[in-house]
Amino acid sequence: MSARLTLICHASTASVRAAAFPLDEPIDAQGQEKALALAGDLGRVDAVWTGPELRARQTAAALKLHPAVEPLLRDIDLGVWAGRTFDAVLAAEPEALVDWTGDPDAAPHGGESVTGLIERVRPWLGRMRGETGRIIAVTHPAVIRAAVVLAIEADSRSFWRIDVGPLCRVRLVGNPARWTLRSLGE
Repeated sequence: MSARLTLICHASTASVRAAAFPLDEPIDAQGQEKALALAGDLGRVDAVWTGPELRARQTAAALKLHPAVEPLLRDIDLGVWAGRTFDAVLAAEPEALVDWTGDPDAAPHGGESVTGLIERVRPWLGRMRGETGRIIAVTHPAVIRAAVVLAIEADSRSFWRIDVGPLCRVRLVGNPARWTLRSLGE
């Protein structure tokens, strides 16, 4: 028997709509509506996990799921950039932003590097590979990107080439030896 893991990105928030680095914020009305509509499409679920942030927990609730909170599924720590728009950071610190998106080990914001995030997600994803049944994790775009990089054994520089939008679903199938990417999309 294999693990069937579906990673679901949290629903839209004010930061998503403003192209801003998020704070711990609620999902917006449109995100709530879309998550409620998706709830009936999830099928049988044997285990559910969520990141600790409000937006992940609210999305899980709107999906009619009752998850356990998993700290390893928390969003990437964006340090001093949290709450600022992408354009504001680009205008104030263009070299830092280029460094961060080009070097997976860089953390010019004082938070977590992409490499650090990938290494944080690695043990959780490894544990899930040994599980059986249908598992759902409601989390964040960065965590889902990290999981895909790990699942397909890609170079960490591939992280920024994976687009994950609100309520995006990524399906992985795992056995004790490896993960296989089954689908990536809405």
